[in-house]
Amino acid sequence: MDDLETRELRYFVAVAEELHFGRAADRLGIAQPPLSRAIRQLEHRLGVRLFDRDRRGVALTEAGRALLREARAALDAVAAAARRTRRAGNPERPLVLATKAGASHELLSRLLDVCAGEPGVPPVEVLLCEVGEQAGLLRDGHADVALMHRPFDDLAGFDTENLCVEGQVAILPAKHPLASRERLTLADVRDVPDLPIARWPRLDGTYPDGPGPEVHTQSKLAQLVALGRTLLVIPASSRAWQWPEHVAVPVVDAPDVTTVIAWPPHSRSAAVAAVVRAAAGIGDAELSSPAAI
Repeated sequence: MDDLETRELRYFVAVAEELHFGRAADRLGIAQPPLSRAIRQLEHRLGVRLFDRDRRGVALTEAGRALLREARAALDAVAAAARRTRRAGNPERPLVLATKAGASHELLSRLLDVCAGEPGVPPVEVLLCEVGEQAGLLRDGHADVALMHRPFDDLAGFDTENLCVEGQVAILPAKHPLASRERLTLADVRDVPDLPIARWPRLDGTYPDGPGPEVHTQSKLAQLVALGRTLLVIPASSRAWQWPEHVAVPVVDAPDVTTVIAWPPHSRSAAVAAVVRAAAGIGDAELSSPAAI
């Protein structure tokens, strides 16, 4: 069987995401008949049905769902290869570091200071993103390295260096009774009747069950806490973004969080290696101290 082409994968992903051949054709800027023929030919070459088609519409088969996962990864890898190649041809470009907005603020500030004053370390451009987006930015080549947090972020397939370990805090509305406590436990914050825990997306993009609001952006979350609609438990260093209407209280039995610097596997980039070394030097001091609250 011939190798799959990126054009075929792009066509398939468009149909799989739209679950409608007409909308997928519009998205791709082509007519629907050639798209339908391309999908039928792809199914014939693979020897499997990728879609169930009936009067109610289009649905992915099990084989289709498997190919969607693989096709997205393959297209990301192709796009990343192109971006990294263009960057490698421009030695004056800054190295791009992705990190969640508001997370690991002090560590990031120290890393930027070290990189700015260290011979041989390239300039660093910071790409701020929302929760869970660093992995995608690394995989598709928009970022060269990323600050990420174990066990919350998707580290699968990346090389990593541990930088620091810290505890977690509950971010609460300042006027809530729990905000006056010196410390809390997970049991204290898990089922607060008037203040449900905010629900972050899992690694697969789905949300856990529960009464709390679904949140994805820091700004939305910050306002909901300030309005007394939710609370959250986050790494202690992430409280740098908290508002005056918020109070941070240590959660003594919450799992520790490890901040890591991550980069694509098998990287041969001297710029990436220099930034990782600089980050590891900062992290050695952090890891030698007790987990911070």
